Amino acid sequence: MSEVLNQLIDLLALEKIEENLFRGQSQDLGWGRVFGGQVLGQALSAAVQTVPEDRKPHSLHAYFLRSGDVNLPVIYEVDRIRDGRSFTTRRVVAIQKGRAIFNMSASFQIEESGFEHADKMPDAPAPETLQNDQDRVLEYAAKLPDYLSGLAARRRPFEVRVCDPVPFGDLSPKKAQRMYWFRAAGELPDNLAFHQYMLAYISDYSFLTTSLLPHGETWISPNMQVATLDHAMWFHRPFKLDEFLLHVIDSPSASGARGLVRGRVFSRDGQLVASTTQEGLIRKHDKARS
Repeated sequence: MSEVLNQLIDLLALEKIEENLFRGQSQDLGWGRVFGGQVLGQALSAAVQTVPEDRKPHSLHAYFLRSGDVNLPVIYEVDRIRDGRSFTTRRVVAIQKGRAIFNMSASFQIEESGFEHADKMPDAPAPETLQNDQDRVLEYAAKLPDYLSGLAARRRPFEVRVCDPVPFGDLSPKKAQRMYWFRAAGELPDNLAFHQYMLAYISDYSFLTTSLLPHGETWISPNMQVATLDHAMWFHRPFKLDEFLLHVIDSPSASGARGLVRGRVFSRDGQLVASTTQEGLIRKHDKARS
């Protein structure tokens, strides 16, 4: 298992400091702010630790309120809103410097049988035929701004293989669609809830930026401001994140300086295991931003 994956596993475990209060540290990915996926994963971890083991997460709805400081711990306060016969509801607020930076509602359910149907996985090249995304980025790292070239060389806790990578520097308008295979860079604990934390973490990867594809813009453009506003997930079926999963993303709308994206996550055998949605700020300024 890679060192960076071990660090992420430790980060998602959290430290319990009081009943319903947990503390999480941050993994510096190189841009000085807390990665949104990290807060998602840690908040779900905090909620899970207050729920009976026979109840598994089936959905979460979250809002990103402020940027998080990667140099400070994040406190997660869990509100035990409801414990029903079949469902349990939790609210989690992430706090830094006494202010909420994030809040999330999560719902849990006992295991039940019922009707079954699901979308079919679209055709996609096998992950073994695709280049590891970090290797691809390293090929043009020297052309990136200084603050990003170092970021490109950092080892990642996940292996990502993009099905339809956009060549570096190609800003021609494209369909608002993206597909990539991903898996953890090592074996994970045999605990479904932990795999769900990790999926929440990586679900933020290359998500909102899909809404920029029809407009010939990227998040690294100096006059672009890109930030997640809210994020939702539904967990449909069990999965293992140390095996390849396919995230199929599209963006049905952009308006009012906001982009909407939605995704479907499939296991290697074609099972729909999770659904994702996100809306975020995609604001283009007249002048370059610092």
